[in-house]
Amino acid sequence: MTHPAKDAANANSNGAVSRGDSSGKKGKDTPGRRIIVIDDDREMRDSLTHLLGKAGWRVEALADAVDAGQRITGFQPDVILSDVRMPGLSGLDLLRSLAGADTPPIVLISAHGDIPMAVEAMQDGAYTFLEKPFDPRRLMTALRHAAEQYRLRQDTARLRARLAHLSDLDRILLGDSKPIQDLRADILDLGETDATVMLLGETGTGKELVARALHDLSPRAAGPFIALNCAALPETHFETAMFGLSGGHGGQNATAQTGTLSVADGGTLFLDEIGACPLPAQAKLLRAIETREFLPVGATAPVRADFRVVSASNERLDAAVAAGTFREDLLYRLNTVVLTLPPLRERRDDIPLLYQHFVAQHAALFEIDPPELTPEDLAALLSHDWRGNVRELRHVAERRVLAARRGRGSVAGAISLDGDSMDVPETLREAVASFERQLIAKAIQAHKGRMDAAAEALGIGRRTLNEKIVKLGLNKADLI
Repeated sequence: MTHPAKDAANANSNGAVSRGDSSGKKGKDTPGRRIIVIDDDREMRDSLTHLLGKAGWRVEALADAVDAGQRITGFQPDVILSDVRMPGLSGLDLLRSLAGADTPPIVLISAHGDIPMAVEAMQDGAYTFLEKPFDPRRLMTALRHAAEQYRLRQDTARLRARLAHLSDLDRILLGDSKPIQDLRADILDLGETDATVMLLGETGTGKELVARALHDLSPRAAGPFIALNCAALPETHFETAMFGLSGGHGGQNATAQTGTLSVADGGTLFLDEIGACPLPAQAKLLRAIETREFLPVGATAPVRADFRVVSASNERLDAAVAAGTFREDLLYRLNTVVLTLPPLRERRDDIPLLYQHFVAQHAALFEIDPPELTPEDLAALLSHDWRGNVRELRHVAERRVLAARRGRGSVAGAISLDGDSMDVPETLREAVASFERQLIAKAIQAHKGRMDAAAEALGIGRRTLNEKIVKLGLNKADLI
């Protein structure tokens, strides 16, 4: 029995690498494409596997279509090539069973084909129908076009999902102030890249939230997002947690442990509080980031993992480098791109919006109406310094809702659990005065008493500044 697939493959044996063994090496025709071949004739399966392997396809060959659905999920092919007449489940039955699902295109082949069968196959959703014996060139062209069409369809779906994430970003990073708008724009710009990013920001500013947004908007979105708080790991266990543990280390009965780097393979590794990384582990971490290769504790053979690194710190690491507690070369590798997250006190215009958003969330959770935001509540929100940033504001909103369930409470009362609320102004006018007092004092201190410079920084005239200093009861001498 002659097989055109095998004959064509033998005729084309000009050094192309076979991929029938799923070796991962690229061939000449369609590198990286995956195909499931289903045929109950073993010689035909072997012939098709040989032909497709020579052309650079990764091939999964099946003797019947019974388990095809499960293999599609595991192998994720770009196209399916199936015989029509097979015991158990025919090619037409397979086509009908996959109708409506987001499955790869199906190309049907049959030695018993006729016009009615071809029409039925196309009506049921087959990409095309070929009769045996088929022209190998025509077959390869049909498969290549089917795979390209499927990849294009997938790319379009990913683009739609990405656009949906863009609108989600507005809901995740709430605010209309310029600092938060700039941050959203930076995240969108970096989402499509694989650049290493360092996030700088005070506690509670949302560094992990930004890291997740960078992951969700990246081509690695389908992979894992692994967060590791370096400060939470004891130094004695840091390398084991980061790089893993070989089963032979520490005695014959030792249990192997998978490290964080291995778990992050194909996704994003978020290293929070990176400044707490022990100095002995920093050299290994630097090599792992540069080569995507590392040695588990006690292992003799390196392990490879492909991951993107996003790190975070609540302060710049220059002082740690100067003190010799953080490697300068590791810092340069981590801070390829630096994003600074603004503290809440630098975007006060966003505070009412954020507060009402969190209140609405918690009110829905506890099934009550959101408590009204009174002028006194607004004054308390705007006058507080928010050392805990957005995280503190969220907790205040939750406590306000919990108090509202019992028919009482205020924002000032919710804040007082985080500190002394005796200085909270009772009116909006007092809150504005308190806010102005803080801004003017900060400007005078920043410019070391040079009033012209302070007025310019505040965007007001020198005379207006002097009037406000008198009105607000500020003492210049006390500030400098």
